[in-house]
Amino acid sequence: MKLRLLFAFFKFILNLCCHQNGTINRRLINFLDLKSPPSKTPRNGVISSDTVIDASRDLWFRLFTPAATVLAGGSVPVIVYFHGGGFALSSPSSFAYDDWCRELVRELRCALVSVNYRLAPEHRCPTQYEDGFDALKFLDDNEDKLPVYVNPKLCFLAGDSAGGNLAHNVVVKAGEHEFSRLKLIGLIAIQPFFGGKERTESEIRNPGRPLLSLKDTDWYWRAFLPNGSDRDHPAANVFGPNSSVDISRVKYPATLILTGGLDILNDWQRKYYDGLKKAGKEVDLVEDPNSFHGSYMFHELPGSYFFIKEIQNFMQKQLV
Repeated sequence: MKLRLLFAFFKFILNLCCHQNGTINRRLINFLDLKSPPSKTPRNGVISSDTVIDASRDLWFRLFTPAATVLAGGSVPVIVYFHGGGFALSSPSSFAYDDWCRELVRELRCALVSVNYRLAPEHRCPTQYEDGFDALKFLDDNEDKLPVYVNPKLCFLAGDSAGGNLAHNVVVKAGEHEFSRLKLIGLIAIQPFFGGKERTESEIRNPGRPLLSLKDTDWYWRAFLPNGSDRDHPAANVFGPNSSVDISRVKYPATLILTGGLDILNDWQRKYYDGLKKAGKEVDLVEDPNSFHGSYMFHELPGSYFFIKEIQNFMQKQLV
């Protein structure tokens, strides 16, 4: 009952703030988006701090590290994480994402860099991809911004929903760049946000799920994609008719795609998996049949722990 009320409240706020003409009431949604400050004092075994990359475009990140590792020494991998929200909502300081990232760090025993990128519709595609890539270059160029016990050569990119889409596109851009310190060894796409003009079976079967409806996806794409574009734009439909990048030629790390059987985007996530597989990339797809889009954010639901365990298994495999 508690979760149902929370879902209903979220949808009410979304409908109130996201207008049919593709604009958003940013002031109201920022007021309702509860924030968590960084904490140098361990909170649930994790400490955090914020670092500004470029104040002029509000590009910054929140670094999460496990307190026990700081005290005991040692070396840990790092996840560069991009939050979801349809490219239009949330930030690393949003309560839900601060809590989710802390849980990942605590369970995975890693450091995590959660990137704050500019949001649509004020900033459209490819702004978010540029911000994500610039965050990687900043980490590569500024050795002192990561603690000495964080190993940049053990770097994973990850993201959920729109953040999973963002992570994919940042990997594509990173494939053309020579980093001096960072080495990308894995991509973790948690229910990534992809789409197209076609209405898939999972979209038709699950049009009104708790946190993401078909109507919502259409609004997010309309707010994010360049003016005049449709959902077959390559940012949405990566392997669609307008695809402009030959992924088979891209230096692409091992990839884990996590999906939910009740996610309306399930079919698009499988198309993404099929596209990577056909391009000759190392990719695994794991599905929790009972998860809907975004359900991993709620500790009360078993899918959250399932996803974390699968991420843990994937990371351990790449770290061998």
